[in-house]
Amino acid sequence: MITSEDRKQLAAKGISEQQILRQLEQFRQGFPYLKLRAAAAIGNGIVAPTEKECQALVQAWESYKSEGHHITKFVPASGAASRMFKNMFEFRDGDHDAPVSDFEHTYFDHIQDFAFFPALDDACQVLYGEGALALMDAGHYKDVAAAMLDEEGLNYGQLPKGLLQFHAYEEDARTPLEEHLVEAAQYAVSNGETDIHFTVSTEHRELFEQLVERVLPAYEERFKVKYHVSFSEQKPSTDTLAATMDNEPFHTDDGQLLFRPGGHGALIQNLSDLDSDIVFIKNIDNVVPDRLKPATTLWKQVIAGVLVNAQRQAFAYLNRLDEGGVGRDELKEMCRFLRNDLCTEVPGIAEMGTDELIATLRRKLNRPMRVCGMVKNVGEPGGGPFLAFNPDGSVSLQILESSQIDTHNPAYMAMFQSGTHFNPVDIVCAIRDYKGQRFDLPRFVDPATGFISYKSKSGKELKALELPGLWNGAMSDWSTIFVEVPLETFNPVKTVNDLLRPQHQG
Repeated sequence: MITSEDRKQLAAKGISEQQILRQLEQFRQGFPYLKLRAAAAIGNGIVAPTEKECQALVQAWESYKSEGHHITKFVPASGAASRMFKNMFEFRDGDHDAPVSDFEHTYFDHIQDFAFFPALDDACQVLYGEGALALMDAGHYKDVAAAMLDEEGLNYGQLPKGLLQFHAYEEDARTPLEEHLVEAAQYAVSNGETDIHFTVSTEHRELFEQLVERVLPAYEERFKVKYHVSFSEQKPSTDTLAATMDNEPFHTDDGQLLFRPGGHGALIQNLSDLDSDIVFIKNIDNVVPDRLKPATTLWKQVIAGVLVNAQRQAFAYLNRLDEGGVGRDELKEMCRFLRNDLCTEVPGIAEMGTDELIATLRRKLNRPMRVCGMVKNVGEPGGGPFLAFNPDGSVSLQILESSQIDTHNPAYMAMFQSGTHFNPVDIVCAIRDYKGQRFDLPRFVDPATGFISYKSKSGKELKALELPGLWNGAMSDWSTIFVEVPLETFNPVKTVNDLLRPQHQG
């Protein structure tokens, strides 16, 4: 099954033969659906702080920052933005020369409202000798689309979202990378410094580094902050093997094993490598212009305040357990914290003897911790918040994708369809234990929460394996708290025309 040539290829990627055999077994067995207790909602797994509570939480975060802790903003930013321009690729390559669909009309009718329009206009001048508007007047719409998408022009069809001009300002236009720099200065500064870590693809890393080198001095001067910007790439050892439809290793025409990126769940390795106390996680495209940043800043501070308060309490309990001589009343108090604050139910915990109870509390309290913002469900795609059963029989808060839910189970489908909130990827994490040591985050992944998809290569069908998602199964065994945040803090850009929404306009 695994040849000597295969073993050489595995060694070069840092992947063991054992990993490959395990992945092949996952292809054969598939992945189980999760067992659900309920969709999380206000009062049942989701906290909705009052205005007064928000003020106290912001103060808790400010106090924590003043203690000099190491804070990092972690932004997954790899991958080209080609899906963002799917409609424009179809127009460029289609049979009609002028806009036909509503999407195409919207794009061309409002082309001057895009932050990248001046750059696009310049590209049209260089390529065709005329500006974008003149080309459109002459019916050359495809040339304008090509100037935006193709390598000879702006190359937006191949660049990552982080490098595209999203927002226009009087003095310039800003990319999402720059907006994340600005955001970090609002809520992630400790001792006058802030760390931002971007995960990028190998082919785009140099472009990211060049942009940072060009813009960083101006942002440091403007915000009086010292930035530490770092980059990492998805590790080759996290790539997953492709399989044939018969669940055997898929070989390319030249005899090589075919590997594919394991999805954003692979980034748990990158996150685990950070030497940080608190980490904010937010997708690259969920940014807004300066006029809308106050709400984002406020709620980032609120969820961070929830995190540091909960962490402080968990650490106090763990230190108390280390001291010994803990009475039954104190243990009951810790159980209440586990159940009420961390929304974790352990079967039979009330009947446990003292030694077993202490061991259980140690295991459940000494884990990575995350607080996740949840917004009201308005039909946007994305995972949802649930109370789910874990492999050890406990129930805790999890973020699930639709692929993890058994669609043949009417009760589960009713939960999924009636869910009140969804996950905008607005997360703040604590990744050190109560003794100050970094958690080995891959130890807290639930390997049974991966996903199998179907692709093709050179006309041959294949199976692809996605690792447990970064905020799904990769954080399955974390302590989790869900907090309702306003919908205005969630403004993703999935298509180029999303940049015409009022939230992205100056």
